[in-house]
Amino acid sequence: MALNNVAEQQQYKVVNTILVSQPKPERSPYYDLEKKYGLTIDWRPFIHVEGLTAKEFRKQRIRPDEYSAIIFTSKNAIEHFFRLCEDMRITMSQDTKYFCLSEAIANYLQKFIVYRKRKVFVGKRVVEDLSTAFNKHKDKEKFLLPCSNLGSKAVSAYLEKNNLNWKDALMYRTVSSDLSDLSDVTYDVLVFFSPLGVKSLVENFPDFKQNETRIAVFGNMTNKEVQDRGLTVNIKAPAPETPSMTMALEQYLQKSNKD
Repeated sequence: MALNNVAEQQQYKVVNTILVSQPKPERSPYYDLEKKYGLTIDWRPFIHVEGLTAKEFRKQRIRPDEYSAIIFTSKNAIEHFFRLCEDMRITMSQDTKYFCLSEAIANYLQKFIVYRKRKVFVGKRVVEDLSTAFNKHKDKEKFLLPCSNLGSKAVSAYLEKNNLNWKDALMYRTVSSDLSDLSDVTYDVLVFFSPLGVKSLVENFPDFKQNETRIAVFGNMTNKEVQDRGLTVNIKAPAPETPSMTMALEQYLQKSNKD
């Protein structure tokens, strides 16, 4: 019993500083935690998106204007698609059709095209939401899927399974950010939301030792990445009682900072 108490004291050592591996938001429940528990919470993206140059893209021997339909899975895909078109002096036909996985993506598309409903098809969240539109146009259109180095596995699998005439085009990459300025800084808790964030930590600091740093993760894939790196997960979300990361952190802080 005494041994368990010692282990718990080590596990729930007081937290004073937290680093969240994301850009700093304007409003966030993290700020409430900061005030309530007297914490210092810093924000730092561990990953970022880099667009391919026109020279890099040309190596794929793909011309976007040779495709009559474009599938957008994110705002990043839209941004880098039209950036490359501009860099390559390519003008998309006014008859081009656009298939967007969500309304937020379709709304973002309005920054780049004259929006007409007859050529923009919108899903709710997943590629299957666009099944009716795909079935209607699959025999007439040639589809291009702008993507990152991570690909769009669910979308690619759907297009392949349903025999659409399509091709993916690498237009941007998600890469590790330079964190060298943090080399002499330690935090009581590191918060990760993706396996790539964990990968960035290890790439930046190959000799990283966890010691008394606690690691908080969101999602099973992030949890697996931490464990695969030989590190220990101390705080995990989502869970039935803690569906958000801030709720999971607060549950932990109630024990670690109870005095």
